[in-house]
Amino acid sequence: MKRLLVLCTAILMNCTAAPSQRASDMPENAELLVSEAQGGTDEVGFTIIKNEKEFRNAIKGSFGLIDLKKEPSVNYPKFPKNKKVIMYHMGIFRSGSHRITSIRNISVKNNVLYVEVPGISSGGMEIQVLSNPWFIFAVPSDYQFASIELKYSN
Repeated sequence: MKRLLVLCTAILMNCTAAPSQRASDMPENAELLVSEAQGGTDEVGFTIIKNEKEFRNAIKGSFGLIDLKKEPSVNYPKFPKNKKVIMYHMGIFRSGSHRITSIRNISVKNNVLYVEVPGISSGGMEIQVLSNPWFIFAVPSDYQFASIELKYSN
């Protein structure tokens, strides 16, 4: 009985001592392309962008530059091939910075795309600034979903 207990404890310790997979070892599933603190809509929602032209128009329209003939002065990345590109509007916020700086993980469960992003610390209520943040990201083209949910993590 004692040997069995020692054997079970050794197996348990061996399993828990295995190194966890770091983010750098994980395959790249999502790619953050553009993130801005202003220019989005008041309502939370997303749009799937189908081509380079829609991608550029979405960026220009969010900056109010849709009528200008030239591109914004910021150099945005190229439209990724073989990926689904999504523009996500986060809604309206009354204070703090809500700009997305990275995407930590993504997964699809029950037709919902879960996007894990770093936690956002909202500012105090001393100064109220309305913001409408949005971001554009790419996921593998075989992902099938009908809605998106942001998950904030530390």
